Amino acid sequence: MGANYNKLFKLMIDRKIKKGELASQARISGTTLAKMSKGESVTSTVLVKICHVLKCDIGDIMEIEPDDD
Repeated sequence: MGANYNKLFKLMIDRKIKKGELASQARISGTTLAKMSKGESVTSTVLVKICHVLKCDIGDIMEIEPDDD
């Protein structure tokens, strides 16, 4: 299974928030957002920080996708 963060990036577009701005407000690195862009795993702490900044739930920024077998 893998994480898909497309919901996060769509939400950022809808709210006109740039990656650097989100990283600064959530106190996460740009590298972490780059990992998310590639669908790589990040810690739950990072997800909670992002949700706090965006005032949303984890399900609003990500979804779990099954592996292609």
